[in-house]
Amino acid sequence: MTDPKASTRAQVGPLLRRAAEAEAAMWRSLYLWARRRPLPLAPGDEPFGYLGVVKPILGIFIGLSVVEIPIFDVVVTHVVPWRPARWIVLGLGIWGLLWMIGLFASMTIHPHVVGDRGLRVRLSSGIDIWIPWTDVEALRKRYRSLPSSKSVQVEQEGDRRVVSIAVGSQTSIDVLLRRPLAFNLSKTGSTPMDELRFYADDPDGLLRSARGTPVSNTASR
Repeated sequence: MTDPKASTRAQVGPLLRRAAEAEAAMWRSLYLWARRRPLPLAPGDEPFGYLGVVKPILGIFIGLSVVEIPIFDVVVTHVVPWRPARWIVLGLGIWGLLWMIGLFASMTIHPHVVGDRGLRVRLSSGIDIWIPWTDVEALRKRYRSLPSSKSVQVEQEGDRRVVSIAVGSQTSIDVLLRRPLAFNLSKTGSTPMDELRFYADDPDGLLRSARGTPVSNTASR
């Protein structure tokens, strides 16, 4: 008979570990970004960002957090008689602000990379997919608006399985694969995918940089 408590611990453990890893990665990204130390690139690699579509939204949230911190500090100081409450609220507010700045930093210093041997698709510090050019049948520029705001989305299109790495519920490049590939993503597990879609701010520039890879310039929305 299965022990419910053991089952719960087995589920909670990996979640806490992933949360701790994400938190550590955020602080590392914030440090590197503040020190202006981008992650190193190999000779011939070209970086391509994907922050443009969400930069205004992040800017608004960061600005609101900056305004909210002193407001909440004044409110809690004059309304809540328990003195430690002020420091708890202040600490949470500063942590939330730094977390959002860290997210911005992480997306900035982890760009997509086009190299001589393949394509590296990334999203912040949590997603890092490398596809060799030998496994790429073609690249296609096509803007898509996805129905969900989730970063990783899987669709079944006929007999083909497609995974989308979305930014702001959008993708702009389709990667058609020569053979199904399994990606290290929680949404896909070990299931092979036939196509990968992702967002880049400059899809035209990325396609031009693709080494010897067939390109389709479809740009429909």
